[in-house]
Amino acid sequence: MSAVDVKPVDSAEEKKEMPPKKLSSLFHLLSYLKPYKSRWMAAMAALLFTASLSLLMGQGVKLLIDSGFGEGSLALLNQAVLVLLALAVFMALGTFIRFYLVSWLGERVSADIRTAVFNHIVTLHPSYFETNRSGEITSRLTTDTTLLQTIIGSSFSLALRSSLTTVGALIMLFITNGKLMLIVVGCVPLVLLPILFYGKKVKRLSRASQDSIANVGSYAGEIIQNIKAVQSYTQEQQEKSVFGSHVEEAFGIAKSRVTQRAILMAAVILLVFTALSVMLWVGGSDVINGSMTAGDLAAFIFYALMVAMGVATVSEVFGDLQRAAGATERLIELLEVKSLITAPIISADANALPAELAFKQVSFNYPSRPDEPALKSFSLVLPEGQCVALVGPSGAGKSTVFELIQRFYDPQSGLVTLGNKDIRELSPQALRQQLAVVAQQPTLFTSDVATNIRYGRPNATDEEVVEAAKAAYAHEFISQLPNGYNSFLGEQGVRLSGGQKQRIAIARAILKDPRILMLDEATSALDTESEFKVQKALERLMENRTTLIIAHRLSTILHADTIAVLDHGQLVAQGSHEHLLKASALYAKLASYQFKEQSA
Repeated sequence: MSAVDVKPVDSAEEKKEMPPKKLSSLFHLLSYLKPYKSRWMAAMAALLFTASLSLLMGQGVKLLIDSGFGEGSLALLNQAVLVLLALAVFMALGTFIRFYLVSWLGERVSADIRTAVFNHIVTLHPSYFETNRSGEITSRLTTDTTLLQTIIGSSFSLALRSSLTTVGALIMLFITNGKLMLIVVGCVPLVLLPILFYGKKVKRLSRASQDSIANVGSYAGEIIQNIKAVQSYTQEQQEKSVFGSHVEEAFGIAKSRVTQRAILMAAVILLVFTALSVMLWVGGSDVINGSMTAGDLAAFIFYALMVAMGVATVSEVFGDLQRAAGATERLIELLEVKSLITAPIISADANALPAELAFKQVSFNYPSRPDEPALKSFSLVLPEGQCVALVGPSGAGKSTVFELIQRFYDPQSGLVTLGNKDIRELSPQALRQQLAVVAQQPTLFTSDVATNIRYGRPNATDEEVVEAAKAAYAHEFISQLPNGYNSFLGEQGVRLSGGQKQRIAIARAILKDPRILMLDEATSALDTESEFKVQKALERLMENRTTLIIAHRLSTILHADTIAVLDHGQLVAQGSHEHLLKASALYAKLASYQFKEQSA
């Protein structure tokens, strides 16, 4: 696993020990705001406009009291009220513009980040997903980006507006009455202390809370995906108990985070309004003594309340910003993962190379099992246009051969070549375009039949899709589905039988029309009649193609040009069926006990 790979956090102790996250990580979001410079500048202008109007409201209050109430003039009172109403109208208009633009930016940036993360994930090497759970990655892709949308579209705007109005109100306080301003300024350090103290705890717990929620989602996803196994082994109660413990663990962490935030908010509000009470006592004394007007005191109270509400809002939003910082770091971690499978700067033309594959002294260990060699000094040639069958006991390395041909991994030593060209000199996409794989457990997507077949060639016409299905002997059962080729197959094709799934996968491979065909016991799930039909389709498909077959049935390999016998990651024998029966004790044993048909 690379140095930047994301390691899932599985225990509460590990979560609590994680270092606190810095708000500076939010600066990563600036690159996603750059394309929308005009919009966020307009949003900032609207924010400044509404903040300025909020400050002018204090002067309107002063005018209302001193000129309206103080002078006892109905005309001046009407004038003051009209000024306040005009300010309110303009503030409403500015708030509408600010709210719309900031919310739009939140949705847009969240969508852009989600797209960027997904686009990066699909290019990562498969070994990354061996060491990182799909549920954890999905949580980052969905939950974390949704959190960022809320922060950018709401909390950040509130924090910025409150900060501006607080600073502006402090300035107006100083202009209105310097003595009272000193009281407010003297109380600021007291208000900041709980923010600094509890803020660190909130930061740490925010990241731990996000990780715990990711664990809950990951566990639930795994159980739902394997629900048949859960029910088959009657483990419903066990899974309920384990899931409940995960939920309670997440709740416990969330409760700690909420508690710290509640203490932070309560402490700030208590200190702020205590300072306001002292200020009101001093200001009221000055009004009674005649050293300041009632309008000045009212304006001062207005600005002081604005400062109090601003500080309270910032302290409340501060926790959200900490959560956003944690979410941003989790997403940045994903974006910074480097794929171990990279394309060369200049890629050779795979289409111009002969469709001959070769393994030359290849040794390979899976990253997740570094001490267990999957292949050892393995050499094998697959001549162009010929069919080679791989046989061997479980764990012999047959599937590993398939993985290396597709360059899901690179060997630690030796070469895998296409047309005598190291496949590392080809772009992975160009290499894989030469291949089509039909797996023992075929992969189907949550979509309709036509989309699953067309996955082999997205630009194929409907007629070509039908022809491929006919060639795979799948057209008959597809036509009997409720909506034919538009029938929805359910998650992972759950509505089809095993044999039907494989015929869909074979149709997909036929439609792709590859130069190299790879079959992982492609007929294992078929009944005798279907196997005969599909075998005929595969024989036509294999004509003039380089074909590699992983076989457990004797009928599957009888037509192979050569059979390679693997054991413990090594090639131990190679030849025809008749030759290997005599020359290889392992092959003779496999033919007797593992093949589903007896040898002739």
